[in-house]
Amino acid sequence: MTKQAKGKTPRRPPPKKQSSQKDPVGVYCRVRPLGGEDEECCIEVISSSTIQMHAPEGFKTTRNAEYKETQCSFKKVFGVLVSQIELFESVAKPLVDDLIHGRNGLLFTYGVTGSGKTFTMTGSPGLGGLLPRSLDMLFNSIGPFQAKRYVFKSDDRNGIGVQNDVDALLDRQRRDNAGLPKLPSSRQKLDPEIADMIKLGEACKADDVDEDCSYTVFVSYIEIYNNYIYDLLEENTEDAVRPKWNAGGTPVRQNTEFIPPQSKILREDQNHNMYVAGCMEVEVKSAEEAFQVFWKGQKKRKVANTRLNRESSRSHSVFTIKLAQAPLDADGDTILPNQVTVSQLCLVDLAGSERTGRTGAEGSRIREAGNINQSLLTLRTCIEILRENQMCGTNRMVPYRDSKVTHLFKNYFDGEGKVKMIVCVNPKAEDYEETLLVMRFAEMTQEVEVARPIDRPICGFTPGRRQRNQAFKDELSRRLEERGGPIDIDIPSVLNLAMHSLPPVPTAEVTDAHDDTTLPRLIEALQNRHRIRQTMLEDYNKSESTMTSLLQHLDSNINSKVNYIQEQNNKLLEKDRKIQDNKAEIDRLDKKARMLEHKIDILQKTAQVYEDDKRSLQQELETREQRLHREQSDKRRMEQRMQGAVTDTQHKWEKECARRVNAMQQEMQNKLWVKDEKLKQLKAIVTEGKTPSRPEPPPRQTPHKPPPKEEPVPVPAKRSASPSPTTSTPVRPLHRRSRSAGGEKWVDHKPSSNLDLGTVMQPIIPNSIKVSTPSEKVLSKCDRYVLTHQEVASDGEVQTQLIKGDVMKTRGGGQAVQFTDIETLKQHLTTIEGRKRKSSEGDGGNQKAASTDVETRCAVAMEMRAGSTMGPGVEHHCVTKRRKP
Repeated sequence: MTKQAKGKTPRRPPPKKQSSQKDPVGVYCRVRPLGGEDEECCIEVISSSTIQMHAPEGFKTTRNAEYKETQCSFKKVFGVLVSQIELFESVAKPLVDDLIHGRNGLLFTYGVTGSGKTFTMTGSPGLGGLLPRSLDMLFNSIGPFQAKRYVFKSDDRNGIGVQNDVDALLDRQRRDNAGLPKLPSSRQKLDPEIADMIKLGEACKADDVDEDCSYTVFVSYIEIYNNYIYDLLEENTEDAVRPKWNAGGTPVRQNTEFIPPQSKILREDQNHNMYVAGCMEVEVKSAEEAFQVFWKGQKKRKVANTRLNRESSRSHSVFTIKLAQAPLDADGDTILPNQVTVSQLCLVDLAGSERTGRTGAEGSRIREAGNINQSLLTLRTCIEILRENQMCGTNRMVPYRDSKVTHLFKNYFDGEGKVKMIVCVNPKAEDYEETLLVMRFAEMTQEVEVARPIDRPICGFTPGRRQRNQAFKDELSRRLEERGGPIDIDIPSVLNLAMHSLPPVPTAEVTDAHDDTTLPRLIEALQNRHRIRQTMLEDYNKSESTMTSLLQHLDSNINSKVNYIQEQNNKLLEKDRKIQDNKAEIDRLDKKARMLEHKIDILQKTAQVYEDDKRSLQQELETREQRLHREQSDKRRMEQRMQGAVTDTQHKWEKECARRVNAMQQEMQNKLWVKDEKLKQLKAIVTEGKTPSRPEPPPRQTPHKPPPKEEPVPVPAKRSASPSPTTSTPVRPLHRRSRSAGGEKWVDHKPSSNLDLGTVMQPIIPNSIKVSTPSEKVLSKCDRYVLTHQEVASDGEVQTQLIKGDVMKTRGGGQAVQFTDIETLKQHLTTIEGRKRKSSEGDGGNQKAASTDVETRCAVAMEMRAGSTMGPGVEHHCVTKRRKP
């Protein structure tokens, strides 16, 4: 024997041989009835294998905003009127038949939340689903051929072995001595919520069951919640959290620390099949017992109330039926331990895919929905990659390990059994988008092919061994009861037996002719035997006559007793008939009572749910009323504030209008004063021209006082560049470009790109902070803001705009600028035509030139009085435009 090299991994056993034949995944569709008659339906069954989906009203599916109809094909479509028994016979019955013949199977329901998956799998009283019907069919088929309890025993490594009768008996005694609760084996002891799931006329049975095998059924029930596996049949999983306890029996930190339920892990056995390590497998002997185990775990499953479903499944549940079978030996009495075959059927109820926006999930419900959708997405991804590998010939790795659901059932997709899926759909319009995604996944799943499993080998013994062994045992027991001898004995046989009790006959050999002793001795012996025989016959006859008379007397007594018994039997039959009628009535009333109790429980649960909804709605209503009161009070305060603001604004505008009217009056008075001055000068010039000898009197200088400075109005309103009004006689106003020359502190924002035009009229603002980029710190120190902006006008000349505004404080503590008006500064060239004096014109030409010169000087004086300075040949215009901020 060669020693294995150190550091090398031992070679794994070769993989199982797979069949070259493949079968597609069987996908079926079941349509749930609508909840109300007024609901809009978006699914129509058009044939036994095709449905058509209509987009609901208002849902556009194409770029042209047209309604699109989609057809989906399945292996078989079940409408709203299909019964549970029809669905079982078409989908699950072949899988149970394969289970009995040693082949694996996987059946899972898929669909949107509230589409009827749990009802299809479990059902309700009187309308049993696929799971109870599968158990009923299994035990109806193998019931007479089951082994005693604990003959087959699990090895906790996904294997099942056979132990001898002594060990099995000891295990049964330990179970009885431990006082473990025994599961009920009759329907009268079942939970009322699951009683009478299957009607008597709907029971079915498998054909071609091997009677020469011994069978045992194990069941297990797990759930996959938040991608963790939990055993629903463990006793310690009844409490979701349990307090830690010290060794002295005191709680740790006053029960503030809790132990979460322990999750299970997936392992791979020696045959490369996945199983849940440490999962509890219960041996059951009847369909009622198995379904009671299922219901015990079903009560621990994670469910919650959402907007779409009152009892929405928040986890994926997997109920596994494991069947162990082994052939009997040639004598039909002993189980062959080395030929045990294990097959299993997994019934999976997947949690429904949902959108958190529609379900109104919050907190932990959002995390649950995310894990559910993630596991379903992983299942979809695995199916897509399998389909791509099969259709395109690629060899991409299938990500089974990304989710516990796909990792647990990877063997089925690798060829360990048949795979079937029931797609449950709700035809209401609200589920149209989710249902459309489910249909796409179902159509893609139908294109995946799974290798057909290889049948188990034949043991090679002659069939009918169990029947022959049973017939032998029956005959042996019958003979033991008879205790040996035959029952019917005739008189000659009794006589023959009596002949053996007579004295023996002496020898009759004669040795001499003169022998006289042998014959007399022989004659005497024969006569003695004859007397004994006669005596025996007489005794026999006497006994016979006595027995005959006794039998006749007994017969008469028996006949009388038989007649009496017959009369009593007739009376008993009548009473039995009455008892049966009473029992039937009692059973009917019991069923009715159980049904009413079930309905009462449902109504109580529904009432509790409605009460919870009512309390939550009341709380929400109170919250919204408080919010409404706050909003109304805020609205009233806002209205009062706005009314005050409107009043203040109206008062400000009235003051502003009065100020503007006064300014306009002052401007008109100034214009009138200018005209008067022109007329006076013209008059003086004309008078001087007419009397040249008279010396020109000096012009009368009218003392002019500058108008008083207008008091600034503390209102953030628009400001005017016109002179302030006066109540005295018209005076010459001082020219003022803007209010930037006032007493406020300004922010002079001049960008670095401004051009120096080299003109006299430059906007110089005293008491200002000159910046190229304003900041909040600078704005907080000033009251007004001006921006110098230059652009090229339509005539090609440069135009300068002074954009002014008020600096205001905001509620948040910052600074904001409210623009009030814009001043525009524009320059352009002008030409003044001069007139030359001609010698021929004489005095008239001098007078005309003088008058022209006077007009020019008057215009210059007027411009000077207005505060403008003009260079030679250059004219400046100051235009003030007021814009609403």
